Amino acid sequence: MSRYDLTDFEWRVLAPLLPNKPRGVPRVDDRRVLNGIFWVLRSGAPWRDLPERYGPRTTCYNRFVRWRKAGVWDRLMDAITAAFDGDIQMIDSTSIRAHQQAATAKRGGRDHCLGRSRGGLTTKIHAVVDRQGLPIRLGLSAGQAHDAPAALTLLDRLDPRTIVLGDKAYDGNAIRDLIESQGAVPNIPAKSNRKWRPCFSKTLYRERNQVERFFSKLKHFRRIATRYDKLADNFIAMVKLASMRLWLRAYESTA
Repeated sequence: MSRYDLTDFEWRVLAPLLPNKPRGVPRVDDRRVLNGIFWVLRSGAPWRDLPERYGPRTTCYNRFVRWRKAGVWDRLMDAITAAFDGDIQMIDSTSIRAHQQAATAKRGGRDHCLGRSRGGLTTKIHAVVDRQGLPIRLGLSAGQAHDAPAALTLLDRLDPRTIVLGDKAYDGNAIRDLIESQGAVPNIPAKSNRKWRPCFSKTLYRERNQVERFFSKLKHFRRIATRYDKLADNFIAMVKLASMRLWLRAYESTA
C-alpha cells in the first residue's frame, strides 16, 4: 500500500458518494482507480508512469476525465465541504507555474486559464476557505489576471453575518457591495488612495494566514505545485481532488 493511497476511513467517507452502477458490466474497482488518480496527483508523475498495482493507466485517466465531465468531482466536493465553518471566510489567490507541455493545448475558442506574468507562463488558483483553512470554493484564471473578477464569482453565496477577510487586492466597491448585499461583513484593509476608511479589525485580519496555509498544503500535491494539465477543466479537477483530500484528513484527525 502506497502512502498516497486512501485510508480505510477516507474510503468509508467517499464510497457512499460515488456514482451507482446497478446495471451492465461491473465497474473496475473504484478504490483502486481512485488510489491511482491520487498517486498521480500527489507524485506529479505522468499518467504513463502509473504503477501496475493501480491497473491500466488508461482506466484511471479515462475515469478521471469521464467523471470530471459528468460533474462527479464537483458533487463530491460539495458533499465533503458541506460542514464548513461559515462564521469567517477568507479569500486569496496563488500563482502556479505552468510546465511547457501545458501550453500545447489547442485553443478552439476555449479559455485554458494560462497567461504571462513575471513568473512566466502561469495560472492563478483562487480560493475561499473557512476559519480552519479548509477550502469552500475554488476558481482559476490566467496568471496576469486581477483578483477582483474571480472574487465576484466566488463570493456570491455568503450566509448572513459572515465576516469576509481579504487583502488590499479585494478593496473594491463592487466586492464590498456584493458582500454587504448578502448581509455579510467585509474586513478588508483600505487602499492608500481610498478617500473614506471603512471599519477594519486588525485582530480578525490576523486569521487570514489560514488561507496562505491552505495554499502551502495544496502545493504538497506536485500535480498542483506545477501545472502539467493542458486543459483548465482537468487542472481545476485536480485542485478539487487535492482539496477533498485535505478535508478528509481533517475529518479523520477529529474522528
